[in-house]
Amino acid sequence: MAGSRGIDRASGAIEMAQSLPLHWIIPLASLLSPKVLPILMLLASNVFMTFAWYGHLKFKSAAIYTVVLVSWGIAFFEYWLAVPANRIGAEVYSTAELKTIQEVITLGVFAVFSVVYLKEALTWNHLAGFALIACGAALIFRA
Repeated sequence: MAGSRGIDRASGAIEMAQSLPLHWIIPLASLLSPKVLPILMLLASNVFMTFAWYGHLKFKSAAIYTVVLVSWGIAFFEYWLAVPANRIGAEVYSTAELKTIQEVITLGVFAVFSVVYLKEALTWNHLAGFALIACGAALIFRA
């Protein structure tokens, strides 16, 4: 009985996918391309990484060993996204391009995190520095 439930669920999922309009399927498939999927995975991994590295700053009274262990636990999930993202991305990007993508994403995620979660203001100096880094990223992709 339990096995037939799995088959029923699988055939139901296949029927649902087949019933999707073509204009839904094509964009979904493009998200799985080696050009797009690594970027999405790196974006998700950077959310985990940023919380692992900086999330504890809201809990300054917590013992350092506690925040280190919690940070390691969060970073575990970051690695499960970042490592496969780089392996998939290596099919279409150079290592320098992958690292550049990761750094640009890191800055974007960190900027949002620091404003929304840590309630810290971004100054024009921060934005100018980020812009210079973005210029450097553009140079990497023009090579």
